[in-house]
Amino acid sequence: MPSYDSARGRLRLADPHVAVLGHLADGQTPPDDLAGALAELQHIGLVGPEGELSPLLKDLVLTFADPMVMVHAEVTGEHGVVTNGLVVGQEAVIVYDGWPGDEEKEYVSAEPSMLVWEVARLVNLRTGETVDPPVRRIETTMGVLDAAFVALGETPGAEILEAAELAREAVADAGGPAEPALSLFADLVAALNCTWRVTTVWDGKHEGERAASLRALAVWDCGPLGYWLREQPEEPVLPGQVTPDSPLHLVRVSAAEVWERLTDLLPDRADLIDATPEAADDAES
Repeated sequence: MPSYDSARGRLRLADPHVAVLGHLADGQTPPDDLAGALAELQHIGLVGPEGELSPLLKDLVLTFADPMVMVHAEVTGEHGVVTNGLVVGQEAVIVYDGWPGDEEKEYVSAEPSMLVWEVARLVNLRTGETVDPPVRRIETTMGVLDAAFVALGETPGAEILEAAELAREAVADAGGPAEPALSLFADLVAALNCTWRVTTVWDGKHEGERAASLRALAVWDCGPLGYWLREQPEEPVLPGQVTPDSPLHLVRVSAAEVWERLTDLLPDRADLIDATPEAADDAES
């Protein structure tokens, strides 16, 4: 069920609710399969009986109708995949946060000057003490990773040390890297808090022609063992593109380096098309 907090300008909406708002903003009647979502929005007063949109929806509707930059953050952890993101419009920035197991996401306006901070928050980027690894680069295959996950899945609830030993045996049997990378890789899998990937899309140019532009970043968050950049498979990864033989390359990076890479995902003024000077400054700030 959708809801809102007028005091803080927060909205909780599922994807069908957002789709309804898109149709209404374009002056269209939502299709029959969205009738339930429309009724829910009308029930709480965000949409009037004739399709009128509440003033609370202004920033969201205008931003989604004419997006300048879209940032999609997909976080995979203990509770599955949660999608978060933000959309930069000509006049506002809208951030949305998912929640494990919930259809609704929370939508709220953000200060354009805090854009990088918001992206970092979406993936829970944080500083802190981490263990210095024996090697800072690991090269193996996706098949070896799958073997480690299968071993851990057969013993749910195992303590980290036990899980690391299970993963170590599976990695060795699957033809993993030589020591010390083998043991380190097993430890990373056992300590894995989540993996995440951030994709940024905007309207740019390619060979002088208007075209969608994209940048992406994939990282393993291994808790006390730190952040590991996934160089291979390189993002964006398309469905069916990765096989057990696909290379898996991980490189140790600091939180500061992750911050820099997140910053680099955002386009510069010269990359943008049809942006007002103020909006372009917001996107690259």
